[in-house]
Amino acid sequence: MNWKEITTQDEWKNILEKSAERGQVILKHSTTCPVSANALREYEQYLKDTPNADVDYTLVKVIESRPVSNQIAEDLNEKHESPQIIYIKDKAKYWTASHWAVTTEHIKAVLD
Repeated sequence: MNWKEITTQDEWKNILEKSAERGQVILKHSTTCPVSANALREYEQYLKDTPNADVDYTLVKVIESRPVSNQIAEDLNEKHESPQIIYIKDKAKYWTASHWAVTTEHIKAVLD
């Protein structure tokens, strides 16, 4: 399974709306940060194994798509961090983790 990158606020609004019907996972990723590079590897490892098929997976590059990243933080009332993974259900934040807590095992524990 793969993730889809979003770059616009309209794409984010669509994901937030979809969360009323199925879970949505967003990874906020900084392309200049080694900790974020590690989190991306963990995210991709989870997706290579047997990810929860009832969830959609998305990536936001926080530097390149700053307005989208800021809108996510505002809409979910969640302090911006990167790397940061957020699981959204019913148009609200259900779970989040950041920095070194973004691991394959942690993702499995929440989603599986």
